[in-house]
Amino acid sequence: MEWFSAENIVAVFTAVLGVLASVGVLWYERRVPRRKRIGYRVQMDTPIGSDAGQARANVRLGLFDETPDMADATLVLLRIENDGSQSVGRGDYTGPDGQLHGLVVEFTERRVRGVAVTHSPGADHLMDHFTPSEGLRGSGSLIRLPRVPLNRGEHFKLLVLLTGSHVGSPIRVTGGIRDGEVRPNTAARPDEKPPLFGRAARSITVALTVCVVTLASIILVRNDTRPPIGCARGELTVTGSTAFEPVLHELAEKYGKACDGATITVDPHGSTAGIRELAQRGAEAGKSGSPAFVALSDGPKPGGFPQLRENRVAVSLFRLVVNDKVPLRNLTHDTVRALYRGDIRNWKQLGGPDLPVLLVSRDANSGTREVFQRRVLGRNEPAQSSRDCTTKDDPQAPVIRCELDSTDQVLAEVGRLDGAIGYSELRTGTKPAGAHQLAIDGAVPSADTIGTSSYPYREIEYAYTYGSPPADSLASSFLAYLSRGSGQDVIRTHGHLPCATPEGLRICGEGEG
Repeated sequence: MEWFSAENIVAVFTAVLGVLASVGVLWYERRVPRRKRIGYRVQMDTPIGSDAGQARANVRLGLFDETPDMADATLVLLRIENDGSQSVGRGDYTGPDGQLHGLVVEFTERRVRGVAVTHSPGADHLMDHFTPSEGLRGSGSLIRLPRVPLNRGEHFKLLVLLTGSHVGSPIRVTGGIRDGEVRPNTAARPDEKPPLFGRAARSITVALTVCVVTLASIILVRNDTRPPIGCARGELTVTGSTAFEPVLHELAEKYGKACDGATITVDPHGSTAGIRELAQRGAEAGKSGSPAFVALSDGPKPGGFPQLRENRVAVSLFRLVVNDKVPLRNLTHDTVRALYRGDIRNWKQLGGPDLPVLLVSRDANSGTREVFQRRVLGRNEPAQSSRDCTTKDDPQAPVIRCELDSTDQVLAEVGRLDGAIGYSELRTGTKPAGAHQLAIDGAVPSADTIGTSSYPYREIEYAYTYGSPPADSLASSFLAYLSRGSGQDVIRTHGHLPCATPEGLRICGEGEG
């Protein structure tokens, strides 16, 4: 079902998670007291004595060298900070009545020999609390700290001179905070500010971000192609124009994927051959109705087929292609006609290389050839003079001219044979191997300029059926898909102009004469 698509499931999950997260944060803010927290961390613990047991070399000058009992001396820098969400006042420290100190620092196995206190920038007032009368004491392995009020983010540091043990022996800060805690702080590096958001908030943010990114990825990669309107089941054969073959293959594939139970076979072998086959199948079907058969034709059908019903689909563009050994990029209309009359037999007559002209053409069933003769030459091509496109079978023929069965064969031979010239439908974004496209009178085939260009080699593409197929038939549905909706996008992608577009409607409506 449509509701159980991947993007819908992720979207619902994201929405539910967002609602639960919002409710949870609101509940936490109203029901759970905001924590007060004193954190501490050791930022330095280094030897300064000469004890070889430390397994470290020390360089000492002055007092360090002269002070007695300093062989195992160490220096510790301890940072104590308010990294909670609220300020900590003097009254927030817990302990027996009358007790001055708030926290106790213990240096296991070491003895405190001296203490220096520093404070965070802008917190000069803290120094007034570090006096013996306020509770600052140092004896043995302990330092008792006064009940120092700390605003959120404030800190102070203790630089402690110790003897009696090696670097790395445990250091612990103990004490009690009302509605809070004292704990080691490893969440931030030295001198960094505490994180703005707690672990829960960060986790929720990461989870929501992952869901949103996943949803966006699904939307970007999913197939938004709308299924054809009025999908139909059954089997259909599409034949005719080889120029329109790439379009038909893609449309048939997409229609089959979107519409279950539809099988479309594409078997093009020329416009004229397709028209004749359609007429034959219709005659064989007789009164049983229109056969499941559609024929595409480059241009209108020949006379003598009154039962065929036409549908104008697109304006097709065609091109002349020449072998890359001929560097010409443009020919005049008159020059093209002269080439195909046999008046020009060598490319050097046009300023090109010393290569004989080879005409690679399509067979008589080809709509591409029929359009070329009608739109460009204004007459039929000369007779075939070669079966292999290289040997002249007719010694009286002015040039070699061969006929092939398909567009792909024409393009392959033009690319293979030096001096060859041929024609094909326009294939957008593709260059024939070993050949290139020619302009005619400076105009190139382009669906973007077809309405204003003088380019002559173009024709309306027709889709023919035998009579009118039933409205609920696969033939009728496929023709609608071919002419409208996403079918137009496929047609334009292959370099044709759909008749259903405003520009195409003008050309298709007027006809090409």
